[in-house]
Amino acid sequence: MEKKRSSFSGKLGFVLAAAGSAVGLGNLWRFPYLAAKYGGGIFLLVYLILAVTFGFTLMIGEVALGRKTGLSAIGAFKKLNSKYTFVGYFAALVPIIIMPYYCVIGGWVFKYFTAFLTGHSQSAAQDGYFEGFISQTGQPILWQSVFILGTAIVVFLGVEKGVEKVSKVLMPLLVILTVGIAIYSVTLPGASAGIIYYLKPDFTHFSITTVVGAMGQLFYSMSLAMGIMITYGSYMKKDVNLEKSVSQIEIFDTGIAFFAGMMIVPAVFVFSGGDASAINAGPGLMFVTLPKVFMSMPFGTIIGILFFILVLFAALTSSISLMETIVSITCDRLHWNRRLATIIVSLFALAVALPSSLGFGAWSGIQPMGMSFLDFFDFISNSVLMPIVAFFTCIFIGYVIKPKTISDEIKLNSPFKREKLFVVMIKYIAPVCLIIILVSSILNALGIFVI
Repeated sequence: MEKKRSSFSGKLGFVLAAAGSAVGLGNLWRFPYLAAKYGGGIFLLVYLILAVTFGFTLMIGEVALGRKTGLSAIGAFKKLNSKYTFVGYFAALVPIIIMPYYCVIGGWVFKYFTAFLTGHSQSAAQDGYFEGFISQTGQPILWQSVFILGTAIVVFLGVEKGVEKVSKVLMPLLVILTVGIAIYSVTLPGASAGIIYYLKPDFTHFSITTVVGAMGQLFYSMSLAMGIMITYGSYMKKDVNLEKSVSQIEIFDTGIAFFAGMMIVPAVFVFSGGDASAINAGPGLMFVTLPKVFMSMPFGTIIGILFFILVLFAALTSSISLMETIVSITCDRLHWNRRLATIIVSLFALAVALPSSLGFGAWSGIQPMGMSFLDFFDFISNSVLMPIVAFFTCIFIGYVIKPKTISDEIKLNSPFKREKLFVVMIKYIAPVCLIIILVSSILNALGIFVI
């Protein structure tokens, strides 16, 4: 007898869990950095336009694939056309690569949260603190292990009792914290210049690189092309309005990114005297620049505690979705029970995370393609595999099973209001956009073309 598949209790559970997956570190540090780099308001405008077209199309396609088949990525593609099972394998490979190094960064966030909470915020804001921490061996491994354990406990409990229940608590808290810190940030003396820069579109800053940067961020931010939305769609009940649910996930994801920008851009403007370039890329923003910003503020320690618990929540909800996807695929393919799969996946994550952690210390001399292990895994997953998976997903839906297959699934209980947009995007526009992202990312990594 076939075991009944787990499911979310209803629409709210699905929306909050999927939004929790989409809202992660990309929203809270990558989005503000890119907004500052690509001209503030014009980047924001381009991003919002792409969110309701490009992002909507890819997300609703993936969720519908999952709900229609009731399977995770590999099984979903195989069931609809076995010749395209390879797309499912590529999609499954993405979270397998991402989750271990994501947990390393999650461990860093946990460390900083405890540093601010235990009264060591001044030390955490000092030059060299971050580099000194990540170059150690034991401490980063300890914190990433704690982070993986927290993720595993939620996944171990299952879809409804674990993933859904935690998302219902963390997502509203995430929204409240983000909006609260953003309001505080925009009321700082001198923040007005940062607010204007962030909100007012300056078309002199518009270029093709603005569009490519916004597309790339949207693509990574919304948990697309990594099997997550297919997996979560497979847990979605048939009576839930699919189009409306996806629109609500978009609102959550884009809203958090928007308020993260309002939180960070004005604050760094104040700290740097109006220099947008102070919002630097990668870990430097979250673990070096922002602690200094917090220490320059009134009530800086309290703001720092709130910020890092916010980032910890965001990192945890995304990590849960990554592990849940791998566990779901493992259960579907190997017919293991959830608890065994969760234990095995957790041990795998602990082992595979080691190079990403040690790559800043004991193994720093080993640099694949001239990158640290963490940056290398990030490049392979985000810049190579994800655009490839998304491109073949568009081809699969647009030309193999045809858009009508997806439309029929969406129309089971409600009209598909954006059907024409979906068909045009999935067949013609999205594939071209994805090729542009893939080519520009690879050229950028090779140093041939910098966007």
